[in-house]
Amino acid sequence: MDELDLLKRDWKKTEDDFPKLSYNDIYKMILKKSSSIVKWIFIISLLEFGLWLIISFALKDNKSMERFKTYDADLILIPLTVIGYVVLAYFFYLFYKNYRTISVTDNAKVLMENILKTRRSVKHYVAFNLIYLAVSVVLVMFIQFDQDEQFIAQIQQASADGELVKYYVIVILTTMAFLAIAIGVLLLFYWLVYGILLGRLNKNYRELKKLEF
Repeated sequence: MDELDLLKRDWKKTEDDFPKLSYNDIYKMILKKSSSIVKWIFIISLLEFGLWLIISFALKDNKSMERFKTYDADLILIPLTVIGYVVLAYFFYLFYKNYRTISVTDNAKVLMENILKTRRSVKHYVAFNLIYLAVSVVLVMFIQFDQDEQFIAQIQQASADGELVKYYVIVILTTMAFLAIAIGVLLLFYWLVYGILLGRLNKNYRELKKLEF
């Protein structure tokens, strides 16, 4: 039983030897817990971004990455990268704004609305990351088909052997399997981290509804 549950239990007691807590006492506790949760959502999103930056720098000198840099694909990769950073910066701002807004909320109805906004923001953030990953993988695959000498040689050989369709099917299925695994891992991470935080935020939302109605 957490601190809020203990306060609720004491609030409902009618015995003289227990202090009866007011509506405001319970509301302030819910506000404090909600503000802390949204703050952690903001912090974790920044830590996640930092982790991806570290991974990208660690893989920068990888042979595959070095070969990929030689492709004439800046017209695709640069806009894709800029869009990714701009959208992520927007979400970081949104999470921080949600935290600041909830921290100074002095009305239960407004707090409920802000909790719903935060839930939507997190869901949109997760959806964007998954869609961005899928789009990036597909674009990289097309670039490699078009410019990677090894892929081009394999395509030509498959065409000469009359197995071009089979080759494409194998590559596409392999890519889809890799993408499915990557998305599955990310979904598990998001469920373990953001899912738990949103679950606690939903609990606070239900408690506010009980207080209001």
